[in-house]
Amino acid sequence: MIRFSVCIEMIFREMPFLDRIDAVAEAGFNSFEFWGWRAKDVEGILKKKESCGLTVSVFGVDYAGRIVDPSARHAFISGVEDSISIAHKLDCSRLIVTTGAEVKDVPRDLQHRSIVESLRDAAKLAEKAGVTLLLEPLNVLINHKGYYLYSSQEGLEIIREVNSPNVRLLFDIYHQQTTEGNLVNTITNNINLIGHFHVADVPGRHEPGTGEINYCNILSRINDLEYDGYIGLEFIPLKDSKDALRKVKEIASRALS
Repeated sequence: MIRFSVCIEMIFREMPFLDRIDAVAEAGFNSFEFWGWRAKDVEGILKKKESCGLTVSVFGVDYAGRIVDPSARHAFISGVEDSISIAHKLDCSRLIVTTGAEVKDVPRDLQHRSIVESLRDAAKLAEKAGVTLLLEPLNVLINHKGYYLYSSQEGLEIIREVNSPNVRLLFDIYHQQTTEGNLVNTITNNINLIGHFHVADVPGRHEPGTGEINYCNILSRINDLEYDGYIGLEFIPLKDSKDALRKVKEIASRALS
């Protein structure tokens, strides 16, 4: 059964941050997610989460540096340890990992290796703590110029090389449509390595139904594959946040009918 998670970094931005959690519950959703945690009121998030009866599906590992650089590994591992502690506090079992920007004048195979080795070290902590690390490719054509990991194919190669059940791919449908397309085949062939989805439409990164992606077909396929994780709603509402979320529910209803 499809389960949605509302990204409160991008939806309900017209409200103070903690009030967005109330808005998620009022809109009829059971889960929310956010990005980094260090600059946020974690205790406030916890209180709101509990008072609204919601779950935190995922948030980002906060660390200094970039894991394409071996010299940053200690800072990354320290960030994973700190983030796991926050995950336990919030009863959250998934953490997003980003690679950072590509290092100029360093061969990509060396940066690839640094990512694999960093995640192997972090996987030991994740396995012991019962959390899953989610490696996220991002598009470099529009939103994240200079970011190292843009291809889901390389991301999946990394996941296979790390070879841990606690390291999976975050498949962002918006980013991967922008970068490479072939969405349904990639998802179908690799669903066992995907631990979280993000959705937004192309172009504009607005809610599903505003662009070129057939989200009814994609959600139907994800459901048929018996995916049991969350699908994060990480888009910029074209108009009203509540209306955008209502449209997502309508698409999901058609997809599952």
